[in-house]
Amino acid sequence: MSGLDWLILGGTLLVIVGYGTWRTRRAGASLDDYLLGGRSASWWAVGLSIMATQASAITFISTPGQAYDDGMRFIQFYLGLPVAMVLIAVFAVPIYHRLQVYTAYEYLEGRFDRRTRTFTALLFLVQRGLSNGLSLYAPALVLSAILGWNIHLTVWLIGGLMIAYTVSGGTKAVAVTQQAQVAVIFTGMVIAGYLLVHYLPENVGFTDAMRVAGTQGKLNLIDFKFDPNDRYNFWSGITGGLFLALSYFGTDQSQVQRYLAGRDLTESRLGLLMNGLLKIPMQFGILLLGVLLFVFYQFNPAPLTFNRPVYLEVAHSEQYGPQLRGLERTHATLFKARAQATGELVAALKTDDEPAIAAAQTRLQTVQAANLGLREQAQKLMKQAVPSVEAKDTDYVFLTFVLNYLPKGLVGLLVAVVLSAAMGSAAAGLNALSSTTVVDLYRPRRPGRTEAHYVAASRWAAVGWGVLGIAFATFAARLENLIQAVNILGSFFYGTILGIFMVAFFIKSVNGRTVFWSAVVAQIVVAGLFFTTDIGYLWFNIIGCAVVVLCSVGHKLLAVRPDINRA
Repeated sequence: MSGLDWLILGGTLLVIVGYGTWRTRRAGASLDDYLLGGRSASWWAVGLSIMATQASAITFISTPGQAYDDGMRFIQFYLGLPVAMVLIAVFAVPIYHRLQVYTAYEYLEGRFDRRTRTFTALLFLVQRGLSNGLSLYAPALVLSAILGWNIHLTVWLIGGLMIAYTVSGGTKAVAVTQQAQVAVIFTGMVIAGYLLVHYLPENVGFTDAMRVAGTQGKLNLIDFKFDPNDRYNFWSGITGGLFLALSYFGTDQSQVQRYLAGRDLTESRLGLLMNGLLKIPMQFGILLLGVLLFVFYQFNPAPLTFNRPVYLEVAHSEQYGPQLRGLERTHATLFKARAQATGELVAALKTDDEPAIAAAQTRLQTVQAANLGLREQAQKLMKQAVPSVEAKDTDYVFLTFVLNYLPKGLVGLLVAVVLSAAMGSAAAGLNALSSTTVVDLYRPRRPGRTEAHYVAASRWAAVGWGVLGIAFATFAARLENLIQAVNILGSFFYGTILGIFMVAFFIKSVNGRTVFWSAVVAQIVVAGLFFTTDIGYLWFNIIGCAVVVLCSVGHKLLAVRPDINRA
């Protein structure tokens, strides 16, 4: 990066963190003020905070690469989200506001017992603690690979800044900085999208790019074929995605805390509905960047692998270097054929010449298949040469474009987008981890202390979870595509947590002992399926929830039946 890029990157981060810290310098006099910002947030602030919490750096690093490789079908993951926002606004938010709780799990003790509350809080702490570490690890890994930064220093940079303003100002600091972070994120992504279209050949506009992408199967938005092993189709999105969204936004403290901070019930509901209206269009736009990247690299040379550091390491080795350089020469030849075939396809599409379209598409698909086979050979070779390094490179696609093609200054802005998203999401998670630790675990065992004592405990808990997140990020091993890894981790726990809350809200006759053991069984079932089957991970949200509900109802019916027989 140039000196101007470093100036913009450093200046953006310092302004965001400094502004948030200054605006909230007097926050934290009471537990209500520190954990929920005095419950004074407006609906748009709640909505932006919800969006920023969900949109981590992984969203902006990994999602374009997901679309570049697999098309737009990941959008189906979010189909159930708007419905979930309405259901949560109708059923969950009024209960939380009426009881004036600090955490979602605080409600469970009054409804069931302390054991159920503690178990559910622990499930959240494990899931969110690991997710927060992954949220720090993902941008650090990619930035260290692309920019040559030391990964440990990168993790500590992101984590240290996040801990500083979260501990200082609590929920209010998180919300204020998220507003600035969202502004930076959207500005950067809009600029990137504009430049991707601008850098296409003069005779290729946005419409032409979309038609080319469509012929190559990248605009695969909706798939109605039912397949439980397929992660992304209409049915998994509208059902599994719905249950995941219900659990994430309705029971995950990192999100619940965002709308508990609303000044009243209406503001909290409007914030949730704002997220329901904007989330799919936002995700569509981010995926569209990946599709535009695919079209861009039809006309511009794409690297044999986007994971440049691994490529260079293998290329310079005596054993594997000659073979890799041979693949590179073939790759350069294929690029010329691909660019020519894509140009012919664009020309045919402009005239709607069906025979010419079919002929050009056949040629392009032949070249694409050959290029895909070549990339697979290269990835296998690099995996042989460097077994410890992940050869899959889709997480590097977007930042490779940013560093190679964007003008000076904008590179720094786009890197600031990644780091801002990382801090915004991780800070909300850290804030929620701190709240749950103190309110659900510490305060019930240390009752009667002063407000100042619990605020201090919350700050220390935030420091502790922040350091643990950094430690996990430092030693984390990446799972597949980063955006999938986070959602897989969530789906492992969310179904069970949602099932507990479903019983709490809608089945009043079930007691704490029953729902506790039902939840234990559900988590064991999900774990067993996860490690022994290939079921798409979104279905685990339904399965976990269903097992908790069915076991609870079944136990209740069995308990009642002897009484009926005696009568």
